[in-house]
Amino acid sequence: MRWRWTTLKMRGAAPRTRTRRARRSPRMEIAQKWMMKTVKEEEWNVWMKCPILRNSLPISKIRIYRELCLESVKNKYECEIQASRQHCESEKLLLYDTVQSELEEKIRRLEEDRHSIDITSELWNDELQSRKKRKDPFSPDKKKPVVVSGPYIVYMLQDLDILEDWTTIRKAMATLGPHRVKTEPPVKLEKHLHSARSEEGRLYYDGEWYIRGQTICIDKKDECPTSAVITTINHDEVWFKRPDGSKSKLYISQLQKGKYSIKHS
Repeated sequence: MRWRWTTLKMRGAAPRTRTRRARRSPRMEIAQKWMMKTVKEEEWNVWMKCPILRNSLPISKIRIYRELCLESVKNKYECEIQASRQHCESEKLLLYDTVQSELEEKIRRLEEDRHSIDITSELWNDELQSRKKRKDPFSPDKKKPVVVSGPYIVYMLQDLDILEDWTTIRKAMATLGPHRVKTEPPVKLEKHLHSARSEEGRLYYDGEWYIRGQTICIDKKDECPTSAVITTINHDEVWFKRPDGSKSKLYISQLQKGKYSIKHS
């Protein structure tokens, strides 16, 4: 090579200029080869439009920088997603704890209210019983039971009986007419099919006496007979208690008309 250079110099020929390539690391060369294979037209356009990048950096470094930016953005995105999921889970747990505490507080208040209501009802019952015990049954000021007759019995009838009476009255008024003189018919005494009355806290029905605490069998038309216990006997009504704990009353007028019948069980 040295001889060739001297011969050329002697002949007067222009010497060749030898350009030395910049030394590159093996890692950079591998990255450049791999990136040059995947360069697209869009990346070329971006590189050509940016004068700073075009004049300062080669395309291999631009590609590496782009990959690093994308990777950093991807990492930030994944971190934000993970943080949002953790925040959502913490908010769910906080909301669940809040709702649970509110429900427990409401249940506790309801239990306290029910307990206070039970206490007040017990106190009220005790007060009523103490008042009843204070009354002297042998005192001369004891009032006699008031005998109520007339409209009171009509008002205490059942709804079906009231409707039947009302239809009968309307039919009678229609037959009389508006211009006819209304003549009051003689009052007919109601025939009682059965004898029933109350005397001194006892009930007399069809030759048998009934007192408080006795078990009776109540029979009504078109219904099955039921058993009950007499709790109270008043002047015109009888209170009894059914096996399920419910209380009902039976009017003596209903026993007289035969709507209900009772017997010892």
